[in-house]
Amino acid sequence: MQKLIEKASILTEALPYIKEFSGKTFVIKYGGSAMIDENLKKGVIRDIVLMKYIGIKPVIIHGGGKHVSDLMKKLGKEAVFVSGLRVTDQETVEIAEMVLSGLVNKSIVSMINMAGGQAVGISGKDGSTIEGKKIGGAADLGFVGEITRINSKLIELVDSAEFIPVISPIGQGAGGESLNINADTAASEIASALQAEKLIFLTDVNGILRSLNDENSVIPRLDIRQCREMGSSEAVSSGMIPKLNSCIRALEKGVKKIHIINGKIPHSLLLEIFTREGGGTEITAG
Repeated sequence: MQKLIEKASILTEALPYIKEFSGKTFVIKYGGSAMIDENLKKGVIRDIVLMKYIGIKPVIIHGGGKHVSDLMKKLGKEAVFVSGLRVTDQETVEIAEMVLSGLVNKSIVSMINMAGGQAVGISGKDGSTIEGKKIGGAADLGFVGEITRINSKLIELVDSAEFIPVISPIGQGAGGESLNINADTAASEIASALQAEKLIFLTDVNGILRSLNDENSVIPRLDIRQCREMGSSEAVSSGMIPKLNSCIRALEKGVKKIHIINGKIPHSLLLEIFTREGGGTEITAG
C-alpha cells in the first residue's frame, strides 16, 4: 500500500507542471546512448508519447553521429572532427543523409508509432525546413552547414494534425545541395523559430560539469552570462561547445528554458519536467 501511496504522491506533484505546460512546445534534441541502447530507446520514446498525451507538443530533432561513423568505417572512411563538428566531403554528406534521414529518422518514427503515438519523419530539406550555407572559416569542413533560415511551416502543419514531428538535421543549400547540420544547432534554431517553452538536450553526461573528471560535479543552474563564460573554460569538452553555443543563441532568440540532461538515466525527461528537483543543468536568460 505504501508504494501505491508514493506513486499517487508523484502524480500529485506532477499536476501543476502538467497544467503549466499543456499546449506548450518542447523541442527535444535526441542523441547519445539514449539512441543506441534498446531499453533506453524504448523508455525515451514512451516518455515522449506520454508527454504528447497530456497536452505537451514535443518536436524531436535527432542526431545519429555514431551510426554515420559506423557506416563510414565499414566503407573504409575515417571520421575527422574539428571543434566537435564532422569534416564532411561529398561522399560523407551522402552517407550522413542516407543514415540520418533514412535509417535513424524512420526508426524513431516507427518506435513512436509502436508506442501508441503518431509521428511523421521530416528531413530538414523537406519543405525547405532547414536552409543553410557552407560554414566558412580557416578550417575547410566541406559540406558542413550553418543555418541561414528555418521555415517552420511544415513542422507546424504536422503538429497541428496531432503528429509528433521527427526531424533529421540535413539542410539544403542555395543550389539544392545537402548540408550536414550539427543537430544541437538545428535543435536550437528550430526551438527559436517555434518560440518553444523548453529546449531539452538528451546527452551522455549528467549535465554541464564543473570538472570533466567528476560526473557528479553537475552545475544545476546557469544563466546566459555564466553560459558564455563556460564556453571559454577548459572544463568544457569539445563536444559540449556546440551545445553551449546553441543554448546561448536559443535564449537570445526567446526560448524560455533549456535543459541538458543525461539520457542514460531512465525517465530523465519526466524527472526534469515534472519534479521539483530535476536532474541535469537548467539554463535561463537571466
